[in-house]
Amino acid sequence: MFCTPADRRRSHHPADLIGTDRRAHHPDLTKLQGWKSMKAEADLPEGRWDEERRWALRMGLTGADSIEDKSIPTFARGELPHFAGINTFLKAPYAEDVTEVGDYDATILGIPFDGGTTYRPGTRFGPQGLRKISALYTPYNYELGVDLREQMTLCDAGDVFTIPANLEKSFDQISRAVSHVFSSGSLPVMIGGDHSIGFPCVRGIAECTSKKIGIVHFDRHADIQEKDLDERMHTTPWFHSTLLPNVPAKNLVQVGIGGWQVPREAVKVARDRETNIITMGDMEKMGIEKTAEMALEMAWDGVDMVYMSFDIDSIDCGFVPGTGWPEPGGFLPREALALASKVAAEGICGMELVEVSPPYDTSDITALMGTRVIVDVLGSLVASGNMGKHTRHIDKPVAIPHGEFEGKRWHGRTKR
Repeated sequence: MFCTPADRRRSHHPADLIGTDRRAHHPDLTKLQGWKSMKAEADLPEGRWDEERRWALRMGLTGADSIEDKSIPTFARGELPHFAGINTFLKAPYAEDVTEVGDYDATILGIPFDGGTTYRPGTRFGPQGLRKISALYTPYNYELGVDLREQMTLCDAGDVFTIPANLEKSFDQISRAVSHVFSSGSLPVMIGGDHSIGFPCVRGIAECTSKKIGIVHFDRHADIQEKDLDERMHTTPWFHSTLLPNVPAKNLVQVGIGGWQVPREAVKVARDRETNIITMGDMEKMGIEKTAEMALEMAWDGVDMVYMSFDIDSIDCGFVPGTGWPEPGGFLPREALALASKVAAEGICGMELVEVSPPYDTSDITALMGTRVIVDVLGSLVASGNMGKHTRHIDKPVAIPHGEFEGKRWHGRTKR
């Protein structure tokens, strides 16, 4: 028997449902993550946010008399407003004096270098792109129940001085910078730049410790051939990293590899060195949980620390067009974020986010995705209690001299 529209309307009236058997349409909200996160927010501290507002008034002067919110300064300082201010990553403090990075749990390092690019350059602008769009974010994540400002300390040390026309000199500069940050005890977080920086970044950490380091590498490309165009390009970082005495090749795990852009030279090296490759198809079959579990098991087998390398082109190029070597069929954003977070939850000794190329980007969406990977990794470290886990293994810290200077830059009025 068919119901008329009037019958259907009457059947949904509350009075008609009394005494009838029907499925409950109101689930137990206490089982939802949204409800749990809402409750968890009440337990987060707020002291550092109050401190930042007081700092802003000290540094930026109190606001105009017409401003009702007395926490608003005259000059933009700190997180707000998101469209103003000098762009550091997540509006974190700028560590102009890099000898102070040891005062922070983690340090952002820009590496504006794309001399290892073999096709589409532009990743030298990646650090700028990520810093700019990171202003959209607050340090608080609702689902994780984490507030980075309240639960960790973060600074931005600016950019490494790379040499545009010279790969090897740039690599030496990068290793020196990373080793300084790692030796201080702060977690180095590198923003590239092309993927050639992977080798000097790992080398900078490896020289500060006698302990063994595994690598989890998210990418569509294997990046383990010896040379490309006769140089150590962005396709070669793991060949040279796994030659370091405390970076075993068997603990290199590459996740998401596949498609039509994996050179056979790289496959031969991976086979000869018995490294580990989990393809995108493998991940689809196993699922996120099993993939992360397998990657962690292989990367951590017999080592003391794990380094994370995240190439933004591991994500399907429909979501990240602004990259040097786009490839269809990569991770969906939620898959990538979940995998990176699960790897980070076990603790990492450093990470890099590479291959964001703003000249090819659309509406900053690639830079935004790169920013999200970094903040999710930091949030996962905080939530798991493994931020700073790497510090126990710093047994060969380096000491890099600084120049001598007294006074302040461009300080004092000129005489007329």
